[in-house]
Amino acid sequence: MKLSGTHVTIIVVAIVVLFMGMGWFTYKVGTDDEEEVNTEIVDESDKPENDKPEKNSSEKGKSTTKKSNKKENTKVEEEEDDPYKELDELIGLEQVKREVHELADFVKVQKLREEQGLKVPNMSYHLVFTGNPGTGKTTVARIVARIYKDLGILKQGHTVETDRSGLVAEYMGQTAIKTNHIIDSALNGVLFIDEAYALVPDGKHSGGDYGQEAISTLLKRMEDDRDKLVVIIAGYTDEMKTFINSNPGLQSRFNRYIDFPDYTSDELTEIFKMYVRKNQYTIDSETETYLRQQLDYIVSHKDRNFGNARYVRNVFEKAIQNQANRVSKVNNPTSDMLIRITKEDIEKAIAGVKRSI
Repeated sequence: MKLSGTHVTIIVVAIVVLFMGMGWFTYKVGTDDEEEVNTEIVDESDKPENDKPEKNSSEKGKSTTKKSNKKENTKVEEEEDDPYKELDELIGLEQVKREVHELADFVKVQKLREEQGLKVPNMSYHLVFTGNPGTGKTTVARIVARIYKDLGILKQGHTVETDRSGLVAEYMGQTAIKTNHIIDSALNGVLFIDEAYALVPDGKHSGGDYGQEAISTLLKRMEDDRDKLVVIIAGYTDEMKTFINSNPGLQSRFNRYIDFPDYTSDELTEIFKMYVRKNQYTIDSETETYLRQQLDYIVSHKDRNFGNARYVRNVFEKAIQNQANRVSKVNNPTSDMLIRITKEDIEKAIAGVKRSI
């Protein structure tokens, strides 16, 4: 009997189906390269101020990152690194490190006492960071958030950064809504408010300014959400003390101060060298000596608005721009030319960068 092409095709298909049913053929759907990833949006903060670029005020408090089931996160502050180790590796800030460690040790012991059924005093975990610009307050706030998570105080340990512009609205009735929105994003983490004294300009409780409404909203939420919200406020030393002392509600909630001193010229030199290493550049000993001499002079003639680590970061960024301009004029530059920052590059950078914020 002669079979047509159609009949042959039907027979072949039937045989294949029969063999598949017997387990002779298998087909694997989805390879390792096609791993399914679930994502969720997690609020987090800006980058550390001494090695990452600043956000402008309109962006503060809005940063998010996608967190996958691979346990890989895109931002440094969300990585599962040891926050205590990161704290200890910061340049300078020895007293700050000591106070943060002492706070952590106190909390650990209270947790142990609680487990043993012993009395534990009521604690406020809110903090006041005082000091001039660029002294590491934002960086340490992020580390403290992760330490609080490690201690079981916070569930997430993320940081949401804001300032007056992120809390106070322009029109009546909008400030409480705006403030509550920011606070909601910080729940189970740290709300970091920079230059908090600006909420009440000149310490005046003016009826035409809505900063007081933001403060009242914040104080209420600190009480209502006391088990899942930590607030760290920061700014110049004198202004912060005046600001807190002007309001009994602030006084009762913020009673732990940590002062951030200005960096020395040696510490600023080490911060500059850190940027050099992290970004795969080099400087020779002559250039380093020149940089240190310039920073000695700058630190000895600074005012309270001196940018500290922020200033050094700006000098570094300007120096590598100068280096790029110089190397771009060379045909076939060598590897050494591509990584070396010269004394002249730094000299031009210092001349072109403002010392104060």
